[in-house]
Amino acid sequence: MTTLDAIARPSGAFAMVAMDQRESLRHMFDLAGRGRPADDVLIDFKVAVAEVLGPYASGFLADRQFGFDAVRAAVPAGTGVILAVDALDQADGGPVEDTSLDEAAVDAIPDGVEALKLLLIWRRDERRDARVALAERFIAVAREKGVLSVLEPVVKAAPGEADFDADAAIREAARELSALGPDLYKAQVPMAGSGTESEQREASAALNSCMTGPWVVLSQGVEREHFADAVRAACQEGASGFLAGRALWSDVVGTDDVRAELRSRSVGRLEALAEVVDRHARPWRDWSGSASAAGVSA
Repeated sequence: MTTLDAIARPSGAFAMVAMDQRESLRHMFDLAGRGRPADDVLIDFKVAVAEVLGPYASGFLADRQFGFDAVRAAVPAGTGVILAVDALDQADGGPVEDTSLDEAAVDAIPDGVEALKLLLIWRRDERRDARVALAERFIAVAREKGVLSVLEPVVKAAPGEADFDADAAIREAARELSALGPDLYKAQVPMAGSGTESEQREASAALNSCMTGPWVVLSQGVEREHFADAVRAACQEGASGFLAGRALWSDVVGTDDVRAELRSRSVGRLEALAEVVDRHARPWRDWSGSASAAGVSA
C-alpha cells in the first residue's frame, strides 16, 4: 500500500523539489546570458540539483524528456521520486498554454517512481469540461498503476476575460478539482505571495476551505524572497507543505559552478523551508477520509 508517506517528511509535511522544467529551463539559461543551451547542459543541471538538494527533500519531481534515468539515479534513497506525465503545449520561450496526458509515460512508469504529476491549465473556456475529464482520467490511471497522483492546476484567463481575478480562479479551480480526489493537490500561492502576513493568512484560509484533501503550494510567480513567508502563511491555514523549483534554484541557472552555488545558496533555503513545514504544516494524515489517507494499492 503506497501512501503519501512515500514523498513526505516524518512529520507528515512535504518539502519537495521540482525539477521538471523543460523548455522553460532552456529559456532561463537564455535570460541568464548563457544562450540557448544544448540538452546535455539541461540534463547536467537537473542531475546537479538532484545530487545536491535531493538529500534534503522529501520528494523530487522530474520529467522523462531530459535525463530521467540519470536524475533518478542521483536522487538518494528515502526521497520519493515523482514523474511528470504532462505533455506541454508551449511555444519556444513562452508559457505553457495547455497540457495533455503523456500516454507513453503512463504506459511505462519506471521502477522507483512513487507518484505521477499532471500540470493542468484551468480556464473558464469551452475546454473546461474536457480538462476536468483529463484530471479524472489522470487520477484513475495513477490509482490503477499503484502510484500516487499529484494534480497541479494553474489558472489562466480565458480569451477576452478582462476582469480575471487570479485568486478567485485559484479557489474556483480548487473547489472543482480537489473534489475529484487526487492524492495531493498542488496550488498556486494566493496573492502571488504579496500582501501582509494577515492578508496572506486570510487568503490561504479561503483557499484551504475549498480543499477536500492535502494540498501544497508551488513557487512559480512568487518572488524568491517572499516564498518562505508565503509557505508559512499557507501552512498555518491548512496547507501541508510545498513542491517548489524556482524559489530554490532559479538564481543558480547559468552560474559557472552549479553544484557549488547550489550548496551555498539553495541548500540553506530548502533546510529553512523544511523547518517551516515541520513546525506549521498540517500533516497529510489529518485529512481523514481522503484518497491519500486511504492509500493506493502498490
